[in-house]
Amino acid sequence: MAGMGERLVIGALLAAAFLAAPAAGTTLTLHNLCPYPVWPLVTPNTGFPSICGNDIRLEGNGHGLVSFPFPATFWSGQLVARTGCAPPPRCETGSKRPAGVVQLTVHSAEGAPRPDLAVYSVSLVGGFNVPVVVSPQVIGGDGPCPALGCAADLNAGCPPAQRVVGAGGRVVACNGPPGYFKQRCPLTRTTPVDREPVEQHCYAPGELKVVFCQPAMVDVDADAAAQPDVVVAEN
Repeated sequence: MAGMGERLVIGALLAAAFLAAPAAGTTLTLHNLCPYPVWPLVTPNTGFPSICGNDIRLEGNGHGLVSFPFPATFWSGQLVARTGCAPPPRCETGSKRPAGVVQLTVHSAEGAPRPDLAVYSVSLVGGFNVPVVVSPQVIGGDGPCPALGCAADLNAGCPPAQRVVGAGGRVVACNGPPGYFKQRCPLTRTTPVDREPVEQHCYAPGELKVVFCQPAMVDVDADAAAQPDVVVAEN
């Protein structure tokens, strides 16, 4: 029978092996259910590698779907939906404010006992242009992994003084105010110190799925969406 000292050594070795093991793979999936094309712009934070090109065009009505693997190590960045591009970077919205920002972090060990924490949010601090929801798919992971973001079209009820008007007189983006955003979309961040009113502690999700124009803050029925495909914008 192993003594106390031997059991402690074995426990320490197992813990070290767990921490040294590579984190489970996580995929970023982008799906466009809007009735118009979206050009997603994925920007890594300083010091992190790019994970995809920025000329991807996702056709509307569920046809635009694409997936990319995150790096196997700690990665952090953000995503913005661009619209009205001809082609990028000349876009009607998303190339500058106002625009919603999806903030993504994977394989983080900060404040966690495991090295594979995923942190995600949708920020409307810089305004709104396209409804967007982040839904983790927990495949082999665990923890509270709520869908976060905004399924409402905030352009429709945007106060007149805050509207950004595009071609044909359409309201294509909204500058606020934060109270209007928070009332319609409580699962977003609308000020620099704002946080969502739900617990989020998501370990090792197999996928972080970002859906543009999701009809509600629930998982979309795959049978109700059109057969997806991927179309890359031409230069």
